[in-house]
Amino acid sequence: MDIRFAQEPFPLYPGEILKQTVTPLKVIEPNCALRLRAVLDFVNEENEQIRAGDEFLFYGPGTYFPRKEVSVEEQIKAVILKPNEAVRLRAKKEMIDRDGIERETGEEWLNRTNGSYLPLAYEEVVSIVKAYVLTDKQALHVRALRTFTDSLKRKHLHGEEWLVYASDAETYIPDVYEEVVGVVSVTVLNSRQYCVILDPVGRDGKPQLGKKKLVQGEKCFFLQPGEKLANGIQNVYVLEEDEGLILRCIESFKEDDVSFLFVRF
Repeated sequence: MDIRFAQEPFPLYPGEILKQTVTPLKVIEPNCALRLRAVLDFVNEENEQIRAGDEFLFYGPGTYFPRKEVSVEEQIKAVILKPNEAVRLRAKKEMIDRDGIERETGEEWLNRTNGSYLPLAYEEVVSIVKAYVLTDKQALHVRALRTFTDSLKRKHLHGEEWLVYASDAETYIPDVYEEVVGVVSVTVLNSRQYCVILDPVGRDGKPQLGKKKLVQGEKCFFLQPGEKLANGIQNVYVLEEDEGLILRCIESFKEDDVSFLFVRF
């Protein structure tokens, strides 16, 4: 099989037949490319050995001149990334990405570079990921799908849950190994309110199962993953001079050097 390029009619020699009709050359625009696949072994113009089955790109702008050893698979367009956006990519086979990082088949990662991004021959665009905007009144609750190091250079174990605050980043794009559980709103207590937190998270970042924590206003805080309020936000009791409260101990505790013992009747 032979491919001919001509600007004027040419005769067919005895025994020659047209495999396909005369076809216009493909003109590739900027930010576009042709994904090509080798059907036969050959050596390209850069003296590189191309094996049958290899895939590669022809980048625009330019005119593509076909050759018999190569088939055109598809034309692809660059992904335009706006600020606070990233493209999620998946490797179709073992490859090296544009940052020189080796990728395994099926591995996924994010490219956060603003502007146009043209996927490589063995890269597949999974989706466009938008950033979450964080404020003093909202935090992002995320969970690790596997052990990894996030974009803030913090290592997380598989299944670990944590909050991302506005103090960490004004906008946050979850990594491919992060699952967004939800957006957490700040809890605000005024000077006449209080609440009781069940299973509070300790200073080591681990939940203290079965324990309770009293929080009095004025205060603003975020409930950590696993924490919940016993009875919501409650109002304090305001007593007159001739009023008092009768209290019952429901759990043994110590207050102002006085021990209270819970007794079940």
